[in-house]
Amino acid sequence: VSIQKWKVELLSPWGKNCLWKRVERSKEAAFTYAIIAAGVAHAITAACTQGTLSGCGCDKEKQGFYNQEEGWKWGGCSADIRYGLSFSKVFIDAREIRQNARTLMNLHNNEVGRKVLEKNMRLECKCHGVSGSCTTKTCWTTLPKFRQLGYILKEKYNHAVHVEPVRASRNKRPTFLKVKKPYSYRKPVDMDLVYIEKSPNYCEADPVTGSMGTQGRICNKTAQQANGCDLMCCGRGYNTHQYSRVWQCNCKFLWCCYVKCNTCSERTEVYTCK
Repeated sequence: VSIQKWKVELLSPWGKNCLWKRVERSKEAAFTYAIIAAGVAHAITAACTQGTLSGCGCDKEKQGFYNQEEGWKWGGCSADIRYGLSFSKVFIDAREIRQNARTLMNLHNNEVGRKVLEKNMRLECKCHGVSGSCTTKTCWTTLPKFRQLGYILKEKYNHAVHVEPVRASRNKRPTFLKVKKPYSYRKPVDMDLVYIEKSPNYCEADPVTGSMGTQGRICNKTAQQANGCDLMCCGRGYNTHQYSRVWQCNCKFLWCCYVKCNTCSERTEVYTCK
């Protein structure tokens, strides 16, 4: 009876809303919003540089100017990162119209994604002169690899800051976020991802949140990262499966006219979470 009652409560609208509220305010949501905001800015800026969008192009403010301190001048096609960031801000932030804690969290994480992109813009230069000398050097800005942004944001996800909203005294609406610690009113750092609710338990399957759990997942016995058996299996342990793989190898063409191969085999072990 207690199990049936739990199922009814879990699958009720209230239960769904409560669980989804946790997911939408979790560290995973923080990472998702940040990387989407960075991705939109990255894609738009790349399209501008490639000339596939009619409303933008190279960064005109950098063309032809000379850097007295470094001894080079701007040349080539510098990525117009400001256009990409501006487009991302208008396009991504437009849906955050409610004045609540989740909106503050999403806007903060959107900005983190864009700042990570802006901070990791690369400067590329080329020398010009006789016989490879560098009498003149021109430089331009280029976008970082998107995978690099993913690695940086993943590290920020690992160190995301738990925050809570501070409400105004008059209308009781949240006005800003602060680090969730006793007697602390310190705001989170601009470059930190923030979350309001702790993540649900992803170790067990949950049809409401869509989590498949980790039972049966292949894991790495020796790894210390998220794919390691100790972490992925959530302390339940893992099963060891031994397989023998046989295939044709060292094939050679013999005149005339057939192919002769050896038979190779190996034993492998695969580990799955209990």
